[in-house]
Amino acid sequence: MTASRRRMPVSPLRWTTEQLQADRLTAIAAFRRQRLEEPVETYGELFDEERAVMEDLLESTVDLSQLSEQAAELLSNRDMQDAFRYLAGPPISADDLMTLVDTDSLAPSRLRGDPELVLRISSIVRDALDRRRFPWVSEGREPNPAERDAAILASAALAAMRGVETKRRTQGKAAQEAAVRQALLAHGFSLVRMPNASAPTLAQAPKPGEFSREASLAGRKADLIVGLWDHRVMPIECKVSNSSINSIKRLNNDATAKAEGWIKDLGEVQIVPAAVLSGVYHLHSLEDAQRRGLTLFWAHRLGDHLNWIDSTRP
Repeated sequence: MTASRRRMPVSPLRWTTEQLQADRLTAIAAFRRQRLEEPVETYGELFDEERAVMEDLLESTVDLSQLSEQAAELLSNRDMQDAFRYLAGPPISADDLMTLVDTDSLAPSRLRGDPELVLRISSIVRDALDRRRFPWVSEGREPNPAERDAAILASAALAAMRGVETKRRTQGKAAQEAAVRQALLAHGFSLVRMPNASAPTLAQAPKPGEFSREASLAGRKADLIVGLWDHRVMPIECKVSNSSINSIKRLNNDATAKAEGWIKDLGEVQIVPAAVLSGVYHLHSLEDAQRRGLTLFWAHRLGDHLNWIDSTRP
């Protein structure tokens, strides 16, 4: 071999159907164990918190008869703002509410300075009020004690259930990201901070042996960005899915779509988009992601990830 000839970059890992199926089942088994071992106290604590907030909301609005009049004060408090959204049937998410009232923020500071926005929010929630939980409002009367207690309990259960789902999602993702970071640090990589958490071009991405936390690469956010030893760049998405249907959204519609964008904009030779997975995934979703250019690793086998990164050393 002459000195002018250079080693070709190591190809991204691609798993067989049998390998994907085996790891998929292992991830599902781990997900089941985690759910069964989850402390029941988590839901109970959230339920008690939400019940107290809903009791305060009903008291401050005189059982919703003064909802519009008290809206500005209620919406300036984060906990009350969430409870306010849960008065609707079904509850309105923060993202949906921002779309409905045509705003890009529900921050208390923004609402305190925009009474017109507060009026739009209160009108939408009042029109969407759950008449089964709060029948007395549409009937123009006061609630009896049983109705009031039932409304508070039902509202608290709704909010606590959503709170558990959010906590599962955020804690699972945070734990996964932390595991990948620790693995990279233990493997000799250095954590760097990118100016403005952004790398518009590959030249501004982490260098070989470096990685960053969440940042934008060529206009698309990645949970981590790794500078491989052969000067390629690996943007990593950490994905936790709780169902096969959910996996389509998190893996195919999000991570895989980003991978296609990075490859198109930055070039297949320069970029190795990857995802670290845990939870429940459909086999077809995994195969589709690989076919479209996403390299897959599993949270329960981070050694595969590190071994492949080692293979990129000159």
